[in-house]
Amino acid sequence: MIRPVRIGTRGSQLALWQANETSRKLQLAGFRPEIITVRTTGDKRHDVSLATIGGKGLFIKELEEALERGEIDIAVHSLKDVPSIIPDHFVLAGFLERADPRDAWLQSENLDITRLPAGSVIGTSAPRRRAQLIARHPHLKVEPIRGNVDTRINKMIEGQFHGIVLASAGLTRLGRAGEITRYFSVDEMLPASGQGIVAIETLQTNELGVAAAAAVNHEPSALAARCERGVLQKFGERLDCYSCVAVHATQENGELTLRAFLSDYEGTKPLHVTRRGNNAGEVIDAVANELIAQGAIELLGVRA
Repeated sequence: MIRPVRIGTRGSQLALWQANETSRKLQLAGFRPEIITVRTTGDKRHDVSLATIGGKGLFIKELEEALERGEIDIAVHSLKDVPSIIPDHFVLAGFLERADPRDAWLQSENLDITRLPAGSVIGTSAPRRRAQLIARHPHLKVEPIRGNVDTRINKMIEGQFHGIVLASAGLTRLGRAGEITRYFSVDEMLPASGQGIVAIETLQTNELGVAAAAAVNHEPSALAARCERGVLQKFGERLDCYSCVAVHATQENGELTLRAFLSDYEGTKPLHVTRRGNNAGEVIDAVANELIAQGAIELLGVRA
C-alpha cells in the first residue's frame, strides 16, 4: 500500500480550504493525502494581539514542531504568514498557483474609503496595511482587529468598525467575494510578500514530503515567492511582526517587476521602490539596496 502524505494544517476555515486544495492536487498527482489538524496557540487566543504572543509566526512554529515529531509530512501555510527566514532543516518545497493578491475593502453600506468622514475607524490586522492606509488617509483612525473572517466581518456589521481590509484571496476561497466593496490596486495598497500563495513546508530530510510538494508546485508562483521573500531576507532579523513592509512581484514577457513598500508604524515616512529586470537576483538586490539608501534600516528601528 502506498504510504499516505500527511498534510498538517491549522483548523481555521481558511486553513482547511488550503489543506483540502493541496490534498486535491496531490490526489491528481498520484499521491494518497491525509489531512491532520493541529490546533495552535494563535487559534486558541483571540483575547490578545498576535504580536504579543509571537506574531503570525506562532502558527508556523507549532506546525513545524509537528513536522519535527514526525506527525505530519508536509505543512500547508498562507505564505504571507511564513517568516522570511526559516530554520535550515525546513524547506518551502512547493507553492500552489497564486490567487488574486490584492487587498479588499469591505464596508457595510458600500461606501468607498474615500467617502468616510474624519475619525472613522478602520480595522486591519497588518502593520503594513495600517501604514499604507494612514499615509493615504491620515484623517481616518486605523485599529487592530483579530479573529477569523466571519468574526471580523461581524464586528464591522455590528458597528465596531466603519470598514475593514482583508486579503481578497481569503474572501474568495471562502465564497465571500460578493461582500467586497472594492479592491485596492497594488499601487494603492501593496500586498504582503506571498499574499495569495499557499506554501508547502517540509523537512529537508523527508523525501516523501519534498516529492509531494514538488509534484504540485506552480513555478511562476514559486518565482514570485522567491523574489518577494528574497527582498525581506536582505534585512535578516531586523524584520518582525511589527514591521510595516510589503513586497510584490509580477512577470510579463519574461521581465520581472518587483515593488516594495516600507514605513514606520505611523505611516509618516513611507518608502516606495520599483525595479525591473530579467535577472531575479539582480532585481532583488536593486530593490533592497534602494530601500536601504532611502533609510530603511533607520525606519525598521522605529516602533509604535
